[in-house]
Amino acid sequence: MSRHTTVLPNQSEPETPPSRRAAALDPSPKSASSRGRKRIWIDLDNSPHVPFFLPIIDELRSRGLEVILTARDSYQVCELLEFHKLSCKVVGKHWGKHRALKMVGTCLRAMQLLPMMMKEKPDLAVSHGSRSQFLSSVALGIPNLTILDYEFTAKMGFLRSDWVFVPQYIPDSPTLKANKAVMKYPGLKEDVYVPRLRPDPAMKKELGLEQNDLVVTVRPPATEAHYHNPEAEVLLDAALNLLVQRPEVRVILLPRNERQAKALRKSWSEWIAKRKIVIPERVVDGLNLIWFSDFVISGGGTMNREAAALGIPVYSIFRGRIGAVDQYLASSGRLVLIESVDDIRTKVLIQRRERRQENAAGHSAALESIVEGIVSIAEQQCLPEHR
Repeated sequence: MSRHTTVLPNQSEPETPPSRRAAALDPSPKSASSRGRKRIWIDLDNSPHVPFFLPIIDELRSRGLEVILTARDSYQVCELLEFHKLSCKVVGKHWGKHRALKMVGTCLRAMQLLPMMMKEKPDLAVSHGSRSQFLSSVALGIPNLTILDYEFTAKMGFLRSDWVFVPQYIPDSPTLKANKAVMKYPGLKEDVYVPRLRPDPAMKKELGLEQNDLVVTVRPPATEAHYHNPEAEVLLDAALNLLVQRPEVRVILLPRNERQAKALRKSWSEWIAKRKIVIPERVVDGLNLIWFSDFVISGGGTMNREAAALGIPVYSIFRGRIGAVDQYLASSGRLVLIESVDDIRTKVLIQRRERRQENAAGHSAALESIVEGIVSIAEQQCLPEHR
């Protein structure tokens, strides 16, 4: 087996309430033919993982592989599962921003996943950085594949994934290692699912947007993440203060969870009452919202890169360590890094963008590369050879 980098074209928690739970795994007995198929376990650990894995799941199933889905009740994962009508078992929750509690929660969720996967017997565990899935797969001896697009994510001590997939823009480094092999896929993580977007203008009416509104989508920083820097909150306040003073601007503010939404509603109550700032009452299609925005300001990497993938002007107020993907986007002019309050005033261009009629759907080399890798590992326990 080659070991090279390949580039290709809780103590138990209470049951999740029905209103926040997707349908469980199909409890019916598996047929003999079903058990003969390779089984891929995908764990949806955070909100961006839901749209990311949707086309991957479809492709794997179309190739005859069986997909087992689990998810964590974290940020807006459950709402997105319901929005996309995706059936899976929700296990565990988010334990807040304190590192010790995060570690306890990760280990507890891993223990909760163990008996389920002992029964399901997957051939391969796949996630975009789910630590609980990783620990469970190691404990059960299930081969595991971790997809990453941020090289500074917290490591799991001395433990390593069997295989690692990263975007081509992340350079080789001594810290980027796997037990068996590392593969680089072309483009961005967001290139996997952005081509599936079908713009729906009905969302504008749902949010109360007028024809002449200059629409700005704003995503606050992930204040509970291990990489959060409080400077990002200062930049968020400066950006909102700038935007609400402009009569033509309407801000769509997308909190990460209800706790953050409650704090933002209190801090910006005057402007929310005037409908200058709109916080959606329910989960919205983020890609669709970005498409109908004039520009985006975000403290989160995924929304930044979604905008960049769609060709929408985007300003990053993320103040953690900047990863190689965002460095690439900034150097190529597809992303503007905001580092200070003064940058808010001087770099953010409040102007309407030229709108295309529709998003041109096309081939996704990133999707093809990742799916080919998953299938090859599941069936042959190795990555496909360089082509």
